[in-house]
Amino acid sequence: MMKTMNDSKLPHSRVAKHIASLPKSGIRDFFELVMTMDDVISLGVGEPDFVTPWGIREATIYSLEKGHTSYTSNLGLLSLRKAVCNYVEENYSVAYDPVHECIITVGVSEALDLILRALLEPGDEVVYHEPCYVSYPACIQMAQAIPIPIQTVEQNNFSLNPSDLEQKITSKTKVILLNFPNNPTGATLTYDQKSEIAKIAVANDLVVITDEIYSELTYENQSQSIAAFPGMKERTVFLHGFSKAYAMTGYRIGYACGPADLIDAMMKIHQYSMLCASIMGQEAALEALKHGKNDRESMKNEYLMRRNLIVKRFNKLDLSCTNPQGAFYVYPNISSTGLNSESFAKRLLKEKSVAVVPGTAFGSDGRHHIRCSYAVSMDDIEEAMKRISEFVSEV
Repeated sequence: MMKTMNDSKLPHSRVAKHIASLPKSGIRDFFELVMTMDDVISLGVGEPDFVTPWGIREATIYSLEKGHTSYTSNLGLLSLRKAVCNYVEENYSVAYDPVHECIITVGVSEALDLILRALLEPGDEVVYHEPCYVSYPACIQMAQAIPIPIQTVEQNNFSLNPSDLEQKITSKTKVILLNFPNNPTGATLTYDQKSEIAKIAVANDLVVITDEIYSELTYENQSQSIAAFPGMKERTVFLHGFSKAYAMTGYRIGYACGPADLIDAMMKIHQYSMLCASIMGQEAALEALKHGKNDRESMKNEYLMRRNLIVKRFNKLDLSCTNPQGAFYVYPNISSTGLNSESFAKRLLKEKSVAVVPGTAFGSDGRHHIRCSYAVSMDDIEEAMKRISEFVSEV
């Protein structure tokens, strides 16, 4: 007798092994719990608390009013690509051809996924620094390559030591992945560090992917992009977007600039998966580049005041906290409490209704740290730190 569908057994797992082995995001997993609670002050999700500036929102509305609701080129609006390349040259000291060396993507996350899939073969290695944004090792694994973390340390302000990088390079290494200013630590690289990393990349014939989404939010000693160093433009893919500096997270507009052959390879994947980024979002991004500087600087100045406040408060509690040079995160050390990061975060949420992210979400060495976003109001920072002070005194 033929088995019915109900009689047949489903396979043990139909999910591809390299996907089944991926952990869920340590950030989003934790905040599923947060969403079930009331009166929570969240220092968790890395999203500006500012509303997108009015001029940018108005450009979005005007785009709709003009009936601009169609597809664009797979590469994105040429007018936006020209504006992006002008902006990158003016602010990061590297010139790109908007026709062949720039692509507009659905956020920087898509840009990262595209370049990793365009570059990597199974078994290739990608070296990157930890703590890092949660998606880096996952995206590397989804490209069927091998993530090779380099630990950065509090004593070095979580900056990347070029000699530590060099020691991780093998015959299988193909890519160096950088993110400075860094999520979750706010760390930056000096000019000399970038210069040394550039020399390592050239000497070993490696591609560098530099994620500079927080670069406008650099508070001291901003230097040019690593893409501008000698021998680097032809081996660097520069990733950036509008989410953080312009408070445009929901618009999902990012971009990549790089060598024409790599941009073309990224475009092939993009055209079969996403096709193009939203035309309304692209026109809003064009407005941001044209007229958004004052709003951007105003938000940055507010973040700087918040940074100074939250760093001072954590250090006053004897939870050592390095002074981040960029982004809008602090990464305090909570080891003096005797709790690991997950226990600290869960108990703080349950007992004091303050949400922070366990450091283990950003790498295996994060057990003594938590990430706190200061992309919240000064009042919320004050109240959150009051509750954290109470919690620390009680544990």
